[in-house]
Amino acid sequence: MLNTRQIMDIIPHRHPFLLVDRIEELKPGIRAVGVKAVTYDEPYFSGHFPDEPVMPGVLQIEACAQVGAVAILSLDENKGKTAYFGGISSARFKRKVVPGDVLTMECEIIKRKGPVGVGKATAKVGDEIALTAELTFVIN
Repeated sequence: MLNTRQIMDIIPHRHPFLLVDRIEELKPGIRAVGVKAVTYDEPYFSGHFPDEPVMPGVLQIEACAQVGAVAILSLDENKGKTAYFGGISSARFKRKVVPGDVLTMECEIIKRKGPVGVGKATAKVGDEIALTAELTFVIN
C-alpha cells in the first residue's frame, strides 16, 4: 500500500489536483488499485452543483488516470517521468459520485508500445460501477 506522500514521489500531482488518497494494490507496469474518499470539502462541489453536489465525470476520469500513472511510472525505466493523456475512449458513467462515497479505482495497462500505452480503467463505489473507460497515455 502507498500513502499520499509515496504517491507524490511517483506522480507530479499535488493538492488540490491529487485525486488519489492511497494505492491499495500495485504491480508496476501492470495494474494499480487506488482509493479516493470523496468529501464535501472538495473545491469543485461549490459549483458542481450547489444544491446537489456531484463529482464531475472528468475528475473521475482524471483520478483513474492518476492510478494508472502510478502503475506505469512505478517501473524503474519511467521514474521521474510524467504520463500525459493521449486520449480517452469508451467512457461510460454508470452512477453519480457524491460526498461520502469512497471511490475505488483500478487501472490495468492493457497495451504498450514505446512511450504510448492504454489503460483499462474502472471506478466503483462499493460494488456499483461508477465508470469505465480506456485511457491512452504518453510517457515523457
